[in-house]
Amino acid sequence: MRLSEYVTFDATGLASLVSAGEVTAEELTHLARRAHDKVNPRINAVIEFYEDAETIAGADGGLFDGVPFFRKDIGATEAGRLQEKGSRLFKGVRSDTESYYFRRAREAGLRTIGRTTTPELAATVVTESVLNGITRNPWDLQRSAGGSSGGAAAAVAAGITPIAHGNDSGGSIRIPASWCGLVGLNPSRGRVSGGPKNQDASFGHSREFVLCKTVRDMAVALDVFSGPFPGDPFIIIQPTRPYVDELSQPTGRLRVGVARTSWGAVNLEPEVLAAVEATATLLQEMGHTVTEIERPYEPVEYSGISFAGSKLHASMLEEAAQAIGRTISADTLEPVNLKWYEFGRDLPPSLAWGYHEALRRMRFGVGEAIHAFDIVLTPTMPTVAVPHGGIYSATNQEVSVEQYVQAADTAICQYTGVFNVTGQPSVSLPLAQSASGLPIGIQVVGRFGDEATLVRVARDLEQGRPWVHRRPRVQAARLAAISTSDTVSGEVQRVL
Repeated sequence: MRLSEYVTFDATGLASLVSAGEVTAEELTHLARRAHDKVNPRINAVIEFYEDAETIAGADGGLFDGVPFFRKDIGATEAGRLQEKGSRLFKGVRSDTESYYFRRAREAGLRTIGRTTTPELAATVVTESVLNGITRNPWDLQRSAGGSSGGAAAAVAAGITPIAHGNDSGGSIRIPASWCGLVGLNPSRGRVSGGPKNQDASFGHSREFVLCKTVRDMAVALDVFSGPFPGDPFIIIQPTRPYVDELSQPTGRLRVGVARTSWGAVNLEPEVLAAVEATATLLQEMGHTVTEIERPYEPVEYSGISFAGSKLHASMLEEAAQAIGRTISADTLEPVNLKWYEFGRDLPPSLAWGYHEALRRMRFGVGEAIHAFDIVLTPTMPTVAVPHGGIYSATNQEVSVEQYVQAADTAICQYTGVFNVTGQPSVSLPLAQSASGLPIGIQVVGRFGDEATLVRVARDLEQGRPWVHRRPRVQAARLAAISTSDTVSGEVQRVL
């Protein structure tokens, strides 16, 4: 298989080739390494490509038989591998635990071949850190790949692997999916176990899943990673059939609530609003009832949750640092994260009760506001990918805690974080592009526990507004083709 062929397949397609004996898992890993060597120096998405990647074991014949896979450098863990969380505080730390997530990945045939970048502690919407530098968007190297699963998104968009691990506590899968032109699902709270050491992470805010290129990969990944384990705090309603079977089921007629107005301090860019309008029209043409909805919460509610939650964050960070014998300081934490830690450390312990009560109130209020709808349609992000640095970077010494919360939680993440609080499943789909060629993601939100409807609607939208033909400027096969010619050096400079 040529590299130019490899990058055109999704994970399901590559797995079928392995199962048919047309290519081996080792050959796919070798192609992933070649792709990495071509593009990673430009995008800085992968911080470690395992030296033993070609010999990584995985179950033969699984749903993702032989497909190369990356792990985000925070969240689910592989025993014995580095887990540095994008931070100098955890530099060189190795996990002693194999998470249920990566146990299931291996059982499904995935070969985890390395680690992708994350901002320090997965705390920001842009993936840049003192430890690992800036991760660049393959569509425009001057813009962010998003965060906190920015390395995973950039790696998939650039063609290194067709699928990669991510997690989402306020938009961290959906943001980079939107800005890098990918499918990014944040499943329902409890759908994917965080065990054995991190069940119901951050009280349900954070969920593990993947970034991928197609809806069918999303459906297969749901079948791979879903399901409870002993110790999970509750058992979510289980699907009536495999999610991949939903791809052949009728959608029916749905009641759709559409967000056409801003839910936060950043106004919708005109091209983003146009993409929402076009998607709403398409759903209407498919026979669904579409109704405009108002903002279901007040931004101050979400910022209040963030401020109150900082006490728990500071306590957990202190405990983690003590466990490895390290000290939290300006030498180990980036400026904004250090300020965030100090802010939370100095809050009274009684604030923890207020945090849980604020979560309860917001879940109730949003639930009542959107209960009449089967799905909700929103922009994923109010803007296309932002330039590097600025107020969204934790390395910025000039940014205060208050400024960062206002800029991120109540502005740029206005459509994403709310559904981490409610626990509902939501998916970003790459349904549009700006005039300059940047991806625009549209978010579809389902009822709690109803990923099946999201799979069917996402399939319909993928068929109605296909995106498979779109390619970023920086992609492995494209660079490989350019590098073989002695006559296109000027084109290389223009493209990159």
